[in-house]
Amino acid sequence: MRLTQTLLSAALALALSGAAVAAITPEEAKKLGTTLTAVGAEKAGNKDGTIPEYTGGLTTAPAGFKAGDGIRPNPFANEKPRLVIDAKNLAQHADKLTEGTKALLQKYPSFRVDVYPTHRSVAFPKFVADNTLKTATQAKTNNDGRSIEGAHAGFPFPIPKTGYEAMWNHLVRYNGQAYEVKYRNLNVDAAGRTTLATEGVNVQEYPFWDASKSSAETYWRIKNTYTGPARRAGEALLIVDPLDIGTKDRRAWTYLPGQRRVKVAPDLSHDTPNPGTAGGNTFDDIFIFIGSMDRFDFKLVGKKEMIVPYNAYTAVYQAKQDDLLKPNHLNPDLVRWELHRVWVVEATLREGKRHVYSKRTFYLDEDSWAALASDQYDARGQLYRAGFAYMAPSYDLPAPYTDMFGHYDLVAGIYSLTGFAAETGGMRQTKPLTDRDWSPDSLAGSGIR
Repeated sequence: MRLTQTLLSAALALALSGAAVAAITPEEAKKLGTTLTAVGAEKAGNKDGTIPEYTGGLTTAPAGFKAGDGIRPNPFANEKPRLVIDAKNLAQHADKLTEGTKALLQKYPSFRVDVYPTHRSVAFPKFVADNTLKTATQAKTNNDGRSIEGAHAGFPFPIPKTGYEAMWNHLVRYNGQAYEVKYRNLNVDAAGRTTLATEGVNVQEYPFWDASKSSAETYWRIKNTYTGPARRAGEALLIVDPLDIGTKDRRAWTYLPGQRRVKVAPDLSHDTPNPGTAGGNTFDDIFIFIGSMDRFDFKLVGKKEMIVPYNAYTAVYQAKQDDLLKPNHLNPDLVRWELHRVWVVEATLREGKRHVYSKRTFYLDEDSWAALASDQYDARGQLYRAGFAYMAPSYDLPAPYTDMFGHYDLVAGIYSLTGFAAETGGMRQTKPLTDRDWSPDSLAGSGIR
């Protein structure tokens, strides 16, 4: 594995220790918007010409998109793969594939990676660039990397020095300030049968990105109301994650219609099996990773070129459920992969902490900071689960979007897909709800059977 960027040993030592790290210097910040993009990606393309220069991303919707619609047409629908990777030529491209991708190619002869021309399509509103420049010299982590301060409405660590800083960029990533998705979570068992784990409506907000305010205590919150399957219809869930999660921790509540009660749910975190996927992955597997970083040491390995799902509009917005979910894996005909530069972060279980994973490797997109893939290892150190998020930027905002994601269980031979919304209206940007709508009491009213 050849890293395109090697970090200084001092920075690695800090990453391993999880010690608090101050903001970048004004001199370092001068790279933003010059040699680096406004959010810290390398502006230049790669020397092979397979990754182009960043020129601002895709900000024009293709023909056929209706303003306000939740379904986004594929702007690259007429392109053909420039490369097809299968088990036969895996070795030639192994250095650009995640361990999970390689395992899937080796395990399933029908699995295939169709690599299309790279488009650096991620774009942001101007305020994101402006505020990132301001925030970059002020933000810092504390509480062993678990909390941040000094950041608002801008990426806190566009030039990260530690794994914690890189992961914070992912946690607060910009998808727009508020949006709503009618979704399905689906599981496919070892026999190839697809079952509905849950369906419903989720509303998400990132108060961190409210540029009309100077600060926010909460960086992300979500409210789920379940409409199916029948045994779960009427349930509701509310989660709130603060920026100072190292001190204040996550707050979560559930509403069960049979009990007609809203209950505090402190266990909806870490490696608690996620009921939204019928236990197919953990709570902190949501969006590839979410929540507190207290159980692992996060080490920033560096940046490298990797083949990852990208501009996956067909899978996210056009696919039919029965066409996309096939036995053993998603239909390769409908999943677009591209070569992009990603930050690699390794998380190792802290001594004295418990988790079903002993080690995790995360791959963060340099252009959006969204986690695009993960490799997760069990207590024996064997590759256990492989996660993928399917990037399909919202060119109409503009903003990245990776909320459809899935995990392959390589031991059980099953997989899950979360956030499938192509047949239920897609994703719509909304106005933020009132604070009253985010109160635990509001759950009882939203959970309607």
